[in-house]
Formats: sequence, structure tokens, C-alpha cells
Amino acid sequence: MLSIEGNFQSEAHSWGSPVPVGGDVGVERNTAPLTRHLRVHQVRGHTVMEFRGEIDIAAAAEILPHLDHLTGRPGARIVIDLGPVEFFDCSGLRLLSRAHNRMLAHRERLSLVCADPMTLRVLRVTGLHRLLPPLPTLDAALRRPGTPTL
Repeated sequence: MLSIEGNFQSEAHSWGSPVPVGGDVGVERNTAPLTRHLRVHQVRGHTVMEFRGEIDIAAAAEILPHLDHLTGRPGARIVIDLGPVEFFDCSGLRLLSRAHNRMLAHRERLSLVCADPMTLRVLRVTGLHRLLPPLPTLDAALRRPGTPTL
């Protein structure tokens, strides 16, 4: 079961039990988002950070402490899923860049899920797509080989 230690764990964030999704695969899901703009859950040994809604400066301020906590752990396997994102500005780009750099510091991998044409365009225009090649689905990100690119 996923546990967020320190200041991030509270009774308001109750974590669910593994939910069978076919075969022997279980998915741990929390019953509520960590914040209005972030939901964290475990899938096949990966921590999935699902960004939600409008990712702007206010959302980035909510997400940043959780992002730092999760990407600061050696051995972390993180996937950032932008699927539920409706708006994504430079604050979101800073979050992705920060997560990428923190994971590289531990020689760990970070995968990015993004299929939205507008968000993909922002990633391409800024060149961030070269550091974090976006994958079209969560399943594709979970199948990605585990070797980090340095």
C-alpha cells in the first residue's frame, strides 16, 4: 500500500486496498486526490502522479511539495500522467523539468504520459519532449524499459 510519510499523510487522505484489474495485477488507489490538482496511486510497482485540471502557478504550488517528496526517494519509479490536464502553462513545464532533474540525481527513471495535442505542442516548442519523451498511454509508460537516460 502506498504511504506518504511526514506532513503529507492525514486522515483526509485514506488509501484504498489493491483493486484487481485483471489476472494477478492489482492497482492501489487512493479514495481522494492528494490535492485538487494531483492524485497519486500505485500501478505495477510504479508511482503514478496524475496531474488534473488546470496546471498553472497555483496548481504548481499545490503539487510541488508532493512532487519533491516522491521524486526525492532513491529507487522511485515515477510516471507523471497528464491525461486529465485541461490547461498546461510554464508552471507545469517547471514541475516536469524539476521532476526529471531530481530523478536523474538518483539515476532513476521518470516517464511522462501525454496525448493532448496542445500540451504536446508546448513540450515540443520548449524542447522538453527530448528530455521526457511523452508516451501516449499509461500502459505504454509502464512497459517502458527501466534504464534511465543520462
